[in-house]
Amino acid sequence: MIKTVVVRGLLAGVLLTSVACEVQDAVMLADGSSAQFGHWDGRWLVINYWAEWCAPCRKEIPELNRLHSERASSGVVVLGVNYDGIKGDSLATLAKELGIEFPVLVEDPRRRWNLDPPSILPSTLIINPRGELQQVLVGPQHYEDFRRVLDLTEKP
Repeated sequence: MIKTVVVRGLLAGVLLTSVACEVQDAVMLADGSSAQFGHWDGRWLVINYWAEWCAPCRKEIPELNRLHSERASSGVVVLGVNYDGIKGDSLATLAKELGIEFPVLVEDPRRRWNLDPPSILPSTLIINPRGELQQVLVGPQHYEDFRRVLDLTEKP
């Protein structure tokens, strides 16, 4: 009887830990859908910080859209983060108005890498397939800049 209670308690603890990890791994997107950070394991993440009032950010959006559409099949995931922390319908509307075609995260993921908020916009985190911060790009980038960084880091 005692062994059964202990085993059930251990199984319950494992289950709760598993559920907690899944919940912690879940991310909400501006379009109302959700994703799991775990689904992006083994892929390059390009996480761009932008704001509506940032002219260089607006100029960079088409470059990120191109990266999103042309490199997704090669394992590159482009994600956006609104610097001002806008949420809900306002975030979805703003992303649409700015022509953002890549997923926009509702919450800022920088705590995963123990990073301070960016001090310059736009800023872009390049996360390697092992989930490690590879590089931080500061200021506006062009498609070729992103491609060059990813090509350099993708080679063994």
